[in-house]
Amino acid sequence: MEALQKNKFDALTGMRAIAAIMVFVYHNRKYWRYDLPFEVMRFISEWHVGVTIFFVLSGFLLAYRYEEKPLESRKSYLKYILLRIARIFPLYWILLSVYFLDRAYSKDVDTYFLQYSLFYSLFEKYSVSGIVQAWSLTVEFFFYLLSPLLFLLLKKSWVHCILFLIGFFLVGWSIGYGLHWFNGNAKGLLYPFKFMVGSTFFGRSLEFFFGMLLAYLMKQQKGIQFLGKLKKPTLWGGIGILGMIFAIRFFARNNFVHGVEFWQGRLIHELFLPVAIVVFFWGLMSEKTWVSRILSTRFFVLLGNASFVFYLIHLSYFNMKLKSYIYLPDRNFVLLWICSIIIYFLLEKPLYEGCRKLIAKI
Repeated sequence: MEALQKNKFDALTGMRAIAAIMVFVYHNRKYWRYDLPFEVMRFISEWHVGVTIFFVLSGFLLAYRYEEKPLESRKSYLKYILLRIARIFPLYWILLSVYFLDRAYSKDVDTYFLQYSLFYSLFEKYSVSGIVQAWSLTVEFFFYLLSPLLFLLLKKSWVHCILFLIGFFLVGWSIGYGLHWFNGNAKGLLYPFKFMVGSTFFGRSLEFFFGMLLAYLMKQQKGIQFLGKLKKPTLWGGIGILGMIFAIRFFARNNFVHGVEFWQGRLIHELFLPVAIVVFFWGLMSEKTWVSRILSTRFFVLLGNASFVFYLIHLSYFNMKLKSYIYLPDRNFVLLWICSIIIYFLLEKPLYEGCRKLIAKI
């Protein structure tokens, strides 16, 4: 419990690198589609759950750090939101601007406002344009906006929080289907249902909720006592994550679909997988195991810190541009990490620290 008492989450930072690697392998699985056994491909095809790990971790970290404090005043909420904007937007805007300036790659994309605001990923028609993987940033930012309120509701009762999220889900569903009924919703704003459930905060909110629940339990004595009763959480949480991935992949009938495309797989993904992730996270923080030791090394912490950059460049424009100059047998995996670390130190970290100093003066 020493790491927990010092409020250090190095192993969780290292876990961000694992999640990013899972997403990289998932996005490159097409290259091995005809070489690997079907059962192996079905397993890899569900490694999109790396994004779920990011979402659960975001839910935990924001709730643990901020709780409902941003709601104390308009100024505190404004500073909180500005810090969240500074966390994800500057680097994204830089990469997006370079992409738009390179007309050889962006000539068919003219949705500038939607791309810069991240609203593009609320529309199915535009969801695979621009920096495609940035759809998850939209999901994250919705959570940033609502996080303090959600934690306040969670402190009152988890039922209140769940009811709010159900209501929010119904709002998204009503907007999508309402527009479809009214004018056809040709651009697919929160429509169809499968898109809304899989690619927007309206459908992915429970992943953040379970992370917040872990933070809530760690903030109170009874919660710590409850968590303390879990035996070998790292082991069982890890087995649980693998088990949930195996269970989800069971519903994929071939190498071109995902288990989460079926309601059974989606149910496992949203209700049971986050629980296993939360148990594993608790194990990383409360136990000293070979897993936590490896993830807490300087190497993995460095990769974890650079994982946001890696996530934004491993696919879409930066990756395609890099491939046009050099394409190594590992799909540029190592080279992309090197680029990520350089960009992290030269751009992301200085930009965020500079913004944070400016926001502190408000």
